[in-house]
Amino acid sequence: MLRRPLLRFPFRLPPMRLALRVMPMVCALAGLGAAAELPAGPGKAETVKLCGKCHSLEQAVSLRQGRPAWRETLSKMVNLGAQGSDEELTAVLGYVVKFYGAPAGAPAAAAAEVATGDAAAGGTAAARPAVREARAVGGLPTNGAAVDPAKEWRTYGHDPGAMRFSPLKQITPENASRLKIAWIYHMKPEGFTGSATPPARRNPAGPVGDEPEPGGRPARVQFGSGFRPSEVTPLVIRGIMYVATPYGRVAAVDPVNGQELWSYALPAGNPSTRGLEYWPGEGQTPAQVVFGSSDGKLYSVDAKTGKPNAAFGDNGVVNLNTAEIMHGLPGRNALTSPPIVYKNLVITGGTTQENPPRGPAGDVRAWDLHTGKLVWTFHSIPQAGEKYNDTWAGESWKNRSGVNVWGFLTVDTQRGIVYMPFGAPSVDQYGGDRAGDNLFGTSLVAADANTGKYLWHFQVVHHDIWDADMTAAPALIEVKQGGKSIPAVVAMNKSGMVFLLNRVTGQPIYGVEERPVPPSEVPLERVSKTQPFPLKPPPLVRMTFRKEEVATVTPELETACRALLEGMASGGPYLPATYNRLRVQFPGNHGGVNWGGVSFSPELGYLFANLNELGQVSGLRDHDGKSGPAMANGQGNRVDPDGPYEGFPGGGRFSVKGPGSQQLPCQQPPWGELAAVDVNTGRIAWKVPLGVTDSLPEGQRATGRPGNGGTIVTAGGVVFVGATDDARFRAFDARTGQELWTVKLPGAAEATPMTYEGRDGRQYVVIAATGGGFFNNPVTGDGVVAFALE
Repeated sequence: MLRRPLLRFPFRLPPMRLALRVMPMVCALAGLGAAAELPAGPGKAETVKLCGKCHSLEQAVSLRQGRPAWRETLSKMVNLGAQGSDEELTAVLGYVVKFYGAPAGAPAAAAAEVATGDAAAGGTAAARPAVREARAVGGLPTNGAAVDPAKEWRTYGHDPGAMRFSPLKQITPENASRLKIAWIYHMKPEGFTGSATPPARRNPAGPVGDEPEPGGRPARVQFGSGFRPSEVTPLVIRGIMYVATPYGRVAAVDPVNGQELWSYALPAGNPSTRGLEYWPGEGQTPAQVVFGSSDGKLYSVDAKTGKPNAAFGDNGVVNLNTAEIMHGLPGRNALTSPPIVYKNLVITGGTTQENPPRGPAGDVRAWDLHTGKLVWTFHSIPQAGEKYNDTWAGESWKNRSGVNVWGFLTVDTQRGIVYMPFGAPSVDQYGGDRAGDNLFGTSLVAADANTGKYLWHFQVVHHDIWDADMTAAPALIEVKQGGKSIPAVVAMNKSGMVFLLNRVTGQPIYGVEERPVPPSEVPLERVSKTQPFPLKPPPLVRMTFRKEEVATVTPELETACRALLEGMASGGPYLPATYNRLRVQFPGNHGGVNWGGVSFSPELGYLFANLNELGQVSGLRDHDGKSGPAMANGQGNRVDPDGPYEGFPGGGRFSVKGPGSQQLPCQQPPWGELAAVDVNTGRIAWKVPLGVTDSLPEGQRATGRPGNGGTIVTAGGVVFVGATDDARFRAFDARTGQELWTVKLPGAAEATPMTYEGRDGRQYVVIAATGGGFFNNPVTGDGVVAFALE
């Protein structure tokens, strides 16, 4: 569950391969509740200054890791907008490595490298066009708005049901290989130093060629570069593109040439990293662009001018961190994904925290778009007297954090139903203090979009201790059975299982059975005896691992992985954390399938999903409270700092470091795939590797790669996807899975693409390609790249 406070830094550290939910621990780097309790030494003051504002300081010492991992962790803070100088971050790095470095006795194999050093992958940058005034409001594109809304991209999922399907047909399997760059919009303002309103803004569009950003920038961006990664999917509405940038700005752009029309600078924080929402307006309120921010605000600005809606909240801003949500505890409720609009309501989820267990609530709320007033609240954890409160033992529900929608909401506008995919409770990898099924943790909940009244729920994981959040948008599709069309919703979490449900009743279309799963070795943990499995389709990713399945791609990789596996438990599915030893669980807590989710072709009846094959290594051992806060020990792992257990040394990703920035997973490939599921039969139509491992020998690189982001599909029969950590953007034949076209980008495209028809009649496909993300991708640029047929 991505529940983390977002800070601001004006520069970039080399990015990291950190779990989606490490941030709450990171923000409390110092780790002991009060600055006075921190060890004295160089860097203490900087650590307190930079890291003590977003959570209590007692969280991050649950991480025990070496310099490279701490550098990646600090990079995540920078990537998410934390603020400070190069010198201050360097001081923090030295301090945490000295006092909170890798624990003594950690298995050396856990940090094994197949080859030493960091081979620079290709990182490039283009010359910058001429500077023009920041926040200048340009004229609207000539000829006005597009006529057909379906040919634009008016919400994150293209439609409120998030099919991510476009009816455009200009690009086909026959001509996709002719795609070339049409323009690049550069999100970073010239002279950007981290301030909310930069002094100047260059013309972001410039001459481009067949390869983005030709030139020579190092793959690993060091302190002071100022680049920040983006996961944004732009919108195109009435002939205008809208982009949320990681530089504290929202911009309107001409979608035909990439020229900036206007920009709005937030007074603090960054807009939601994955994008924006649009409201067409009503009565006296003109069309609005609506978005959340990293510091827990909700903004509404005029879609034509970028000026705040003065009638909405406090001059266009609503504070999401209300007393009812905060519980009087540290933390914040921010937005990393866009909200969704229904009628005159904007419905918001939000980020919370991974630990400690008590903190801000993950409630879903609806706000009046005219005034910004709260209309309804849905309690993600049933309160005293509410139905399903008894799924929490004792008062374990009280002030519990987590169980939030940090991903995407969808709405059935015809029926007035909102679908809310909730994540796991905090702490999401240990549940000894919260016996029971813990509703609505890791559940899909349907509610009346007008009132927030509960309709039905489906819990995908009981008593989640695997960080198996529901993250993706619950896509609203049609399933054809016996000559009838069933209105369906796709319930999918990180486990990579697809539950196809009747979206009116919540009943499974293909059936679900409860199957026994392994018990926990941990004395105080009480896992559910069974977990739900769909009868169709089969799981899209591996859910088990046997030691004979170790990677043998190269002799060096096999040697390193066998050393990592020594003494480690394996098995599955739903293998709990082990006691006084390590285990590897598949999929790991990144998934599977993460927030990228699925796209759907109603013409083929196919769901498309990009898949990660990446395990997680963890275990628990007793914690002596007298020794200080409990340590999680390993990237992606989490424990309660005040709890009875700490992480067993040596945990983290089930991978070893390659010679470049890419990690090498320790099971046999594929390490990433693209899959198509025929929803009308419940069968997998096709599955192909997605991505290449550049550091491997020629002939062995087609391993597939993990990553973040999602797919889109068009009526032209083409699936577009970036997402992989190999910095490519690809097109596939939707019917067969054949790879049609691949382009090397200036950075990994950890985002979901979009497509639209411009006023010039051309079909454009757009992807953010900045690098960064959770797989140690270098952050190499600031580009939103548009492609069209030559």
